[in-house]
Amino acid sequence: MKSYADAGVDIRKEEKAVKSLISGLKFIRKGPGQPILTNHYASVIDAGSMGIAITTDGVGTKIKVAEIMNNFRTIGIDCVAMNVNDLYAINAEPVAMVDYIATNKPDERIMGEIGEGLNRGCEMANITLVGGETATLDIVNGWDLSGTVIGFVDKKRMITGEKIKPGDVIFAIPSSGIHSNGLTLARKLVEENGLSYFDKFENHTIGEELLVPTRIYSEVLGVAREHDIHGMAHITGGGLLNLKRLKKVKFVIDSPLKPQKIFTFLQELGNIETDEMYRTFNMGMGFMLICGESTAEELRKELEGDVVGHVEEGEGAYLEELRIDS
Repeated sequence: MKSYADAGVDIRKEEKAVKSLISGLKFIRKGPGQPILTNHYASVIDAGSMGIAITTDGVGTKIKVAEIMNNFRTIGIDCVAMNVNDLYAINAEPVAMVDYIATNKPDERIMGEIGEGLNRGCEMANITLVGGETATLDIVNGWDLSGTVIGFVDKKRMITGEKIKPGDVIFAIPSSGIHSNGLTLARKLVEENGLSYFDKFENHTIGEELLVPTRIYSEVLGVAREHDIHGMAHITGGGLLNLKRLKKVKFVIDSPLKPQKIFTFLQELGNIETDEMYRTFNMGMGFMLICGESTAEELRKELEGDVVGHVEEGEGAYLEELRIDS
């Protein structure tokens, strides 16, 4: 197992499939509620002086680990986090969420545990879960969990990345671990190397490590109020390639944060090239802020994290001198 594609998730094919889907979406509403930002971490529709931000995401195959470990108590936090973090990336404050749960066999205990995590995630992000949908489907084998979050953003304070310029630096805030991306590859590596999710990993088990909830980066809203932030990135599936969503410049990561041990463990299991790791996982860097050097000095005093790279003329995402999006 050498790559995410080998595990069954080809990011490049996925991008082409999404482009094919989008190519058929031509209709745009006229009048109030027209979109003013699309195809970003979140989309925004016009609501006068404010914009209504919206995004949707799920927990992916991390829920398979929850099934194996028979522990669904934290998976709801991941569902909230994967959505609200996308809203934070455009400086939108999330306010409400709806969830979607699909299963082939409803289970009262499991539903209760999922609800426990959703409630905890909503509390952490200060949002209300206002409704949702549960579907019993014979086309589903197990469980799937996703959600949609809406929020508000002052249109004058929306951060899209357009202000990013050469000379800016990239400040990374640590992740809590693997978050909710790359789990297809992680699971394949564990299973195909004859390991059990109940095998010891540091002071707990492999499964418990993989279930550590995605970090919720609510603190960046306060940072954006007090500092001149040019762009923000939620590092999810695709790793450092997420930076390319912001602007066509050259993003260079030359001093990455030290990855948590789960990443070196998985890399050694599969003998995976370092560039592939940074294309697949967050590698210990769950959220990034792009700003001027003087602002970054202030961020060092206020945030956990550090400067990990810079912006140059050009295009693409680079790990030191190695372009990882070619």
